Amino acid sequence: MADKPALTHLGADGQANMVDVGEKAETQRTAIAEGTVTMQPETLRMIRNGDAKKGDVLGTARLAGIMAAKRTHELIPLCHPLLLTKVSVDIEMDEALPGLRIRALARVSGKTGVEMEALTAASVACLTIYDMAKAVDRGMVISGIRLIEKTGGKSGDFRAGD
Repeated sequence: MADKPALTHLGADGQANMVDVGEKAETQRTAIAEGTVTMQPETLRMIRNGDAKKGDVLGTARLAGIMAAKRTHELIPLCHPLLLTKVSVDIEMDEALPGLRIRALARVSGKTGVEMEALTAASVACLTIYDMAKAVDRGMVISGIRLIEKTGGKSGDFRAGD
């Protein structure tokens, strides 16, 4: 029978602890996360046309997501500060939602994974889109924030749906 997975951030006494990664091997690690912002068709049209009063919604959201990934350890209490080698945030218009699909990638050569950095980038990009367009559409819905892929590290690769 396989061992049951255990929570890595809890000590034997139940106290939260930062995981000691000192003995782990450095490997190339990548994570991809996604999210969506569903909105009124008119809101999507406004963003596409560059007519938002606050400016470039997509460019600002992309930059906010990248900046957020770099500061994940300041936002999530037990995350390690990482020397990220790449962060990208791609935003795609989807008329069928209607809205925007956000995909964030984080990469590091290190001793711990970058799932939280990718998830933070996707989340903050979505929040930034909401902030920049809320004056015309407060009913936007942020949803589907999830890890879709991770590679590297002792636990191996993961793909959503596998």
